Amino acid sequence: MKVPESFNWGFDVIDRLGGEKGSGTALVFANDEGDVRKYSFSEISKETSRIANLFARRGLKKGDAVMLMLPNTPMLWLAVVALIKKGVVIVPSAPTLTSKDLEYRISAAEVKGVVTDAGNAKKFGDVFERNHGRLWFLAPTGTSPEPVPQGWTDLAEASAESEETERTATRSDDPAFVYFTSGTEGLPKMVVHTHAGYPLGHMATALWLGIEKGKLHWNISSPGWAKHAWSSIFAPWNMGAPTMAYGYRGGFDPAKHLQKISEFGVETMCAPPTIWRMFVLEDLSKYDLSSLRSACSAGEPLNPEVMERFRRATGLSIRDGYGQTETVLAVGNFPGVEIRQGSMGVPSPLYDVEVVDEEGRVLPPGEEGYVAIRASPRPFALFKEYAKDPQRTSEMFRNGWYYTGDKASKDPDGYFWFVGRADDVIKSSGYRIGPFEVESALVKHPSVAEAAVVPAPDPVRGAVVKAYVVLRQGYAPTQELADELAAFVAKETGPYKHPRRIEFVTSLEPVKTISGKIRRKNLRLAEYGKGERGVQGIELIVKPLRGAG
Repeated sequence: MKVPESFNWGFDVIDRLGGEKGSGTALVFANDEGDVRKYSFSEISKETSRIANLFARRGLKKGDAVMLMLPNTPMLWLAVVALIKKGVVIVPSAPTLTSKDLEYRISAAEVKGVVTDAGNAKKFGDVFERNHGRLWFLAPTGTSPEPVPQGWTDLAEASAESEETERTATRSDDPAFVYFTSGTEGLPKMVVHTHAGYPLGHMATALWLGIEKGKLHWNISSPGWAKHAWSSIFAPWNMGAPTMAYGYRGGFDPAKHLQKISEFGVETMCAPPTIWRMFVLEDLSKYDLSSLRSACSAGEPLNPEVMERFRRATGLSIRDGYGQTETVLAVGNFPGVEIRQGSMGVPSPLYDVEVVDEEGRVLPPGEEGYVAIRASPRPFALFKEYAKDPQRTSEMFRNGWYYTGDKASKDPDGYFWFVGRADDVIKSSGYRIGPFEVESALVKHPSVAEAAVVPAPDPVRGAVVKAYVVLRQGYAPTQELADELAAFVAKETGPYKHPRRIEFVTSLEPVKTISGKIRRKNLRLAEYGKGERGVQGIELIVKPLRGAG
């Protein structure tokens, strides 16, 4: 793709759509109170210019970093576009962050302003008192808004601004986003994305999702996670397609979400593996899902058994996709391409992706190595750098490749097969065992709702496979069930891969990211006495299996 020297997604895409598809629906918002609000592309164009003018009038300028922490409400979409229009560097932040998290991010990213709502503004209490030099903006909430705290600007004031705003000159390679992403060690890294590379790169994401102009798309995602920008904002709006937002209260209710698919006629959908696992535990025959023609999963590999359950119930195959905070869609199962169940799919047209060794040599089919993206020449849709960390940047870019840190193999037809994060791979008695393969085998068993697999120390083998297992309703943790699960995995994967220790827990939510990804690192460190476990259950030692070694 040829990238222009100057580019601003807010003007060059959203304002253009506001003119070309002025009355076409851009955003559909619903909540549990029964409210439904639809925004046209023309409204999005004008509203974001008004908000951009308010930001500028209050003193925000190009290059300033602004923390954006909002739930799934229309203002989240409006604020993103408005900040892009003003050339502000957006720091997406999850509403689940603590005050300590916020203070670290505000300092590390040199944040000049904060955009949040009344409910989350309370988290900034102490931070606000110590940071009067920053700009604080409050998003309107509902029909009975709380009073605006002293020192904050109510974004409702934007209604008095002009619906046109002066264009900010942004270069294609100017920073537009800074995402905080956790590594295996140390504090979160700051991933920098540019004005052209990130928004335009999600044309490939839209291709994978199967989004079509004018057809409603829904990405179930938590704000603050890169996947929210991927599939809730850039992919659909690049295609001129409406996107859906559901502001639900309380915990995630799969029944309500399934009902929304039929209520609004959702045609394309994406959700993390956790959501799909919850969906297939429902009686899907109770819901009219006939409008769906494309279903995708991302965040971590989706277990083949979950895919099969959904296909049996709906006739629709969930297509897995792979990417990182540092990339757009890198590998995926694209529409019209043969799906090989359990495979990551094939490379995105934007990247040259290979399986390589430590020296950067491309490995032959079937051999396990590092998933890497060719970085010479540098793809425009790859992140720019880790801010303030040139050493970490250079570590990830070496031998002409960007090393993702994930391990996989590739078959002779170019399909990638995920093994795990390089530091998640279990080494036991000389064997290398990928946790995902064991987890996928476990969830095939009718008793298992969810599983996480990590190494646990062992004086003889060095490490053994340990599984944290959440049981489905109607099953109880017993020694007999633990032995049965171990034998089941041995049969599915090979004797040496079966779990030798199983801990039955009621939930894995405490060790998940906002995207629903299981933090195996937390469990692994806890097993070695280097961190808090986060979950506690009934641990059982599996009886030895014949021939398992």
